[in-house]
Amino acid sequence: MQSLALGWRLLSRAIVSGIHNEFQLKPRAKVKGPVQFVTGCSGFSKSVSKTPNFKNWSFGDDAYFVAKNTSYDVIGVADGVGGWRNYGIDPAAFPRTLMNICERVVVEDRLNLSSPIKVIEASYQELLEQKTPLIGSSTACIVALNREERRLAVAPPSQQGLVLSDSPSMADSSSFPVEEGDVIMLGTDGLFDNLTEDMLLRHISQLQDPQPESVQQTASCIAEEAHLLSFDENYLSPFALSAIDMGIDFIGGKPDDITVVIAKITSFSDSI
Repeated sequence: MQSLALGWRLLSRAIVSGIHNEFQLKPRAKVKGPVQFVTGCSGFSKSVSKTPNFKNWSFGDDAYFVAKNTSYDVIGVADGVGGWRNYGIDPAAFPRTLMNICERVVVEDRLNLSSPIKVIEASYQELLEQKTPLIGSSTACIVALNREERRLAVAPPSQQGLVLSDSPSMADSSSFPVEEGDVIMLGTDGLFDNLTEDMLLRHISQLQDPQPESVQQTASCIAEEAHLLSFDENYLSPFALSAIDMGIDFIGGKPDDITVVIAKITSFSDSI
């Protein structure tokens, strides 16, 4: 749950910063065209490997998706619960399957994504109804951009995140307007346990080019830094600081699966 809570706070902060910069740099146009996500995704499984593995849109027990339909651009992440491995259950199966279903639900364009929690609800229900029961759980977060209305909807909006194994209907959605230049970031525990918000915002603030290659490079740099620091035994990581606050003597990074999804909001002409 911590990953989604921190992700939501960071997302809010990045958007507010982006909107503020828009006010400062140029006046608002009277007529605004549609906007879109330009996305970059990267991550690592919990190993010492320096090479990210993009197999099946997942990194270790984490999973993510990027999809669009006639009206919306959508991104999502899910963080599997590794403790299921102690019971002989693959903890990656649940989040990976969930994100795969979410992607298909979005592409099929059968739901009103102004409330993206509906995507999680529909996907979770379909997962439960599979012929072969799938045991597991994960946290999850979905962000949907209405291109024409230039409005972003987030599910869940609370700082507690949404634990899947509970009922998704317990959560709801929050929405707000966005502008070109705003940057959205979603991540899992491995990201936020090893990089502070200031470190992440430093990377994001350097992302000025709206081209896909630049957004992807930013995502890759963030994931690589988090992965490297997660194995640094002398690094005073956010995870270590939290442990110290709880009276636990700990220093170092926190080896874990890492997933980062970045979406820069641009006009259609900017990404050509």
